[in-house]
Amino acid sequence: MSEERGRYDFYIGLVLAISSSLFIGGSFILKKKGLLRLARKGSMRAGQGGHAYLKEGLWWAGLLSMGAGEVANFAAYAFAPATLVTPLGALSVLVSAILSSYFLNEKLNIHGKIGCLLSILGSTVMVIHAPKEEEIENLNAMSVKLADPGFLLFATVVVIISLILIFVVGPRHGQSNILVYITICSVIGALSVSCVKGLGIAIKGFFAGEPIVKNPVFWILLISLVVCVSTQINYLNRALDIFNTSLVTPIYYVFFTTSVLTCSAILFKEWQHMSANDMIGTFSGFLTIIIGIFLLHAFKDVAFTLSNLPVSLRKDERVLNGSLSSTMYEQLTGDEESQICDDELHSNETLSSRRNGSLVSF
Repeated sequence: MSEERGRYDFYIGLVLAISSSLFIGGSFILKKKGLLRLARKGSMRAGQGGHAYLKEGLWWAGLLSMGAGEVANFAAYAFAPATLVTPLGALSVLVSAILSSYFLNEKLNIHGKIGCLLSILGSTVMVIHAPKEEEIENLNAMSVKLADPGFLLFATVVVIISLILIFVVGPRHGQSNILVYITICSVIGALSVSCVKGLGIAIKGFFAGEPIVKNPVFWILLISLVVCVSTQINYLNRALDIFNTSLVTPIYYVFFTTSVLTCSAILFKEWQHMSANDMIGTFSGFLTIIIGIFLLHAFKDVAFTLSNLPVSLRKDERVLNGSLSSTMYEQLTGDEESQICDDELHSNETLSSRRNGSLVSF
């Protein structure tokens, strides 16, 4: 009976996690459509300090969609392992990218399409091989887990690393090194997910009639969650403000998910009862998602589609067969001569400036 209940909870958590990605991914499209509609009307844009979007129905629909997605994601942690729920958050990026290509006319190149496919395949593999965590019935069982020496050591190390990064490394290298602020968000995020998991269990107990408000563990988890989430939002916004979003998003996903997987393995002992096949499948699925997210973000500005592929292959084939046309040969020769002239001119200018003492540095 307990095994059937665990399987039932697993599927509930899976559906909630997928629906969360759909809601959150769709929310970006609704918000963007609302902002574009306001721009066509001539209203002051949000980037210029305007607040006309508060009167736009599509923007509010996007906000409600995001709220529904976050609630579904919060509830998913109460039913399914964090090792399953957290990686599936990548699906919201895919949903947003796919919907953008249809409703916002944003081009999705061949790299992005392959990235979407790989992420979906990786998510499927992780669902199949997802670990089955130990069943935690109430906050008392959760408090026993939190008091485990292994988790206490992990939490202490996370807090020490975070404090060093915030007060020592951050002021010196945060503006130049992308990993500083992302690492702070990621390691703190592992603790926030554990708090969310505990609060999800508390809410289930609340509906079952348990006096969770009188349990001090509930308040400890709630306060810890507020502190952790506030810290994450602060330093993630700093990273997004300084560095390119296409770099921050995939790096943060990898670091954050890795931290959550580590924390869940220590706190819930999810890996103790897994076979070697399931372990390999979980890691393979996670790595596949990482590759997919990387392809989706790293090459999103490269204008390359399937229609370009035959042209590129034909050019390569011509070069290999030695059948380069005279026109192309003349064009390449002219380009080379032009490059040589430019190099000579640049060299002369450099020598002249050096003779005049006007070259500051090389």
